[in-house]
Amino acid sequence: MARKSAPDDLLAPLTLAVGQEELLLDRAVAQVVAAARAADPDTDVRDLAPGALQPGSLAELTTPSLFAERKVIVVRAAQDLAADSVKELKAYLAAPADEVIVVLVHAGGAKGKGLLDAARKAGAREVQCAKLTKAGERVAFVRGEFKALGRSASPEACQALLDALGGDLRELAAAASQLTADVEGPIDERVVARYYSGRAEATGFEVADLAVTGRAADALERLRWALAVGQPPTGITYALASGVRSIGRLATADRSMRAADLARELGMPPWKVDRVRQQMRGWTGDGVAVALTAIAQADAAVKGGSDDPAYALERAVVTVARAARSGARPY
Repeated sequence: MARKSAPDDLLAPLTLAVGQEELLLDRAVAQVVAAARAADPDTDVRDLAPGALQPGSLAELTTPSLFAERKVIVVRAAQDLAADSVKELKAYLAAPADEVIVVLVHAGGAKGKGLLDAARKAGAREVQCAKLTKAGERVAFVRGEFKALGRSASPEACQALLDALGGDLRELAAAASQLTADVEGPIDERVVARYYSGRAEATGFEVADLAVTGRAADALERLRWALAVGQPPTGITYALASGVRSIGRLATADRSMRAADLARELGMPPWKVDRVRQQMRGWTGDGVAVALTAIAQADAAVKGGSDDPAYALERAVVTVARAARSGARPY
């Protein structure tokens, strides 16, 4: 068995990211890429989508460059690789190339376990990315997000954020980043309530609920009322993004799953899954992409990128409502 790489050695020849929590998997990959580019700005990164690693392609990908720059090869969904590709990977792990970093993203479990075992035997640096299913784990995650951003939040604030947003780590991380950027001073339960709960939160999510169902006029009316009573514009862009992302996530989920299992998989309460399923009608994959782009532009505008943030929000709401009725190939 090869000597195991240290957990903090981001430049190890092989990193194994194991689990099904997408945010943690993406972060594990991003940390390796960032470390490689810090060591060599000319690092060549190949992030392979699931199924993109075809038999025979690994040798070409890992061949040293004429210019000797470092390479990072990311293999997504490694548990689903074809048998020939698995055989090639196992052979490569026995004699890895110099200046090449391979990151295997694996769901764990029984499927593809042979490759998982081979990577561990080869001394892979391993990063656990399991889903956080316990309430205490999620509270610790939120607390860690604030700490990583150089801020602290009270235990009550962390719990309030979980109560308001549910268990989706991407949404929780985005909310922690937003609060850190927008709020000066202590982040406590009252701050979270102002942004994400109570009447102010309901207003932002009412705008989103109307927009994602294509009701542009009603959504604009609610938006103007929200701004008039002091709803933070960033809270509105967050609600819009949350609504559209939920549609995209549910649309791409396994539809054969039972409702309760689906709710756990998506980190949503069952009632929200039912509501999003109703909102999905009329949406397409292209519509989701267009809507998220418009929301991102509005978010930049309300954070100082525009002299008229209200207009930017109105434009985003109209774009989302149009995207909700965008085509003949609905989800």
